[in-house]
Amino acid sequence: MASSRKLKSSSIFSKAENALREQTRRGDHLVAALSGGVDSVVLLDLLIPLSVHLQFSLSAVHVNHGISTHAAQWAKFCRDLCRTRGVPLKIARLKIKRESGISLEAAARDARYRIFAQQKAEYVVLAQHLDDQAETLLLQLLRGAGVKGLGAMPVVRNFAPPIKHDASETRKRAYGSSAGTTDYGPRILRPILDVSRFEIEDYARRNALRWITDESNGDISFDRNFLRHEFFPLLEKRFPSYRTTFSRASRHIAEAADLLDELAEADSNKCVVPGKLQAGDLRELSFPRARNLLRYALSQQGAILPSTAKLEEILRQLRSSSADSKLHIIFGNTEVRCFRGVVHVRNADSSPDSEWRTTWNGEKQLPIAGLGTVKFTRRKGAGINLRKLMESPVTVRMRQGGERLRPDCNRPRRSLKNLLREALLPLWERETLPLIFSGEHLVCVPGIGVDCGFQALAMEPGIVIEWKSGGKPRSA
Repeated sequence: MASSRKLKSSSIFSKAENALREQTRRGDHLVAALSGGVDSVVLLDLLIPLSVHLQFSLSAVHVNHGISTHAAQWAKFCRDLCRTRGVPLKIARLKIKRESGISLEAAARDARYRIFAQQKAEYVVLAQHLDDQAETLLLQLLRGAGVKGLGAMPVVRNFAPPIKHDASETRKRAYGSSAGTTDYGPRILRPILDVSRFEIEDYARRNALRWITDESNGDISFDRNFLRHEFFPLLEKRFPSYRTTFSRASRHIAEAADLLDELAEADSNKCVVPGKLQAGDLRELSFPRARNLLRYALSQQGAILPSTAKLEEILRQLRSSSADSKLHIIFGNTEVRCFRGVVHVRNADSSPDSEWRTTWNGEKQLPIAGLGTVKFTRRKGAGINLRKLMESPVTVRMRQGGERLRPDCNRPRRSLKNLLREALLPLWERETLPLIFSGEHLVCVPGIGVDCGFQALAMEPGIVIEWKSGGKPRSA
């Protein structure tokens, strides 16, 4: 009982409790990210009594990166710890693939967060703390990051931003002012973000906790470890409160970043077609404001932002492009295209295989990897005559050239190439458009129409085809 009272009276416990009480609801499921280090062990120790007090369910996940020779021992430690504390544990094993220009540390982090994003829970709880906040700020500053990178880690955030939302929702999602799940999987929750490393280690010693030590934490060839072991001890001698000062500065920067997003949202809504970025709109704004809008548009599409120099070069090309320009810029796995003055952002790896085809056996939808999904909806008197469609095997294929279609019964059969050109579809959308065949007869092209001989008449069983790619849905 005395130990419990001491625990609940501690500053670290109170901070964690306040954060959880503000963000979670009764019945929520929380998954603690457990590495086995002192930070995550303390976090788990805090969450166990709080799960009873605040009535949420608790489990843990341990990510075995397979990098250290001690990785199996760390997984066993976490398994034993959770077994003795009655906490369900999942262990995810990874094989880290290093890519050119990406450090091992960054690759491991990205892989770890992909595991976190897959958890079936309202929140994945991380043990990041005040020292982590300071280290992150300085690392980003040394990399020349903008206000997005320099902004503080929030107590709560989503794994993936929504494609479209209003400015007020930007603030809510950035700072966690609304609790509960989202449409984007679990949310990240950092309940001890205002706690220093010293407080965490002191708590662990006072409560006789056991933990493991990653030998790589002492390797100062890693930038973060160099700051932790060499730079910050020196800084603390002259500026002992640097942690809270850095954290406060980061929050100010995060607020500035939020305001820039609001400005970009307002500029986006003032476009010739609201929400659709056009090269002409970028020319109407000052260069810094246009750059802010372009950065915002790219991030809303989930693109990994290019360097400042590359972003400015993209902006210059867009601002100088003409209405009939066929601008095509690739950076990373993202491409920016311009068609009739409208700026399009898409995945550069989504090139179709012209030989791709699959059979439709009555499924409600068929995903096409990397491109989109074909949706089939039964509806009387609309779309394709279902009985006639099924007279031969139904396949979904990519364009190969030479296809012909007669969507208008009052006009002759025409080449699909001309029909797509008249529909003003961008070239890349024409290349990725799936075609519906019955046997060898082209029956339907989403967004263009159904062949005259296969159109469902009133009261006939029909099937409506909808194609959802990276852009808006197209039906037929």
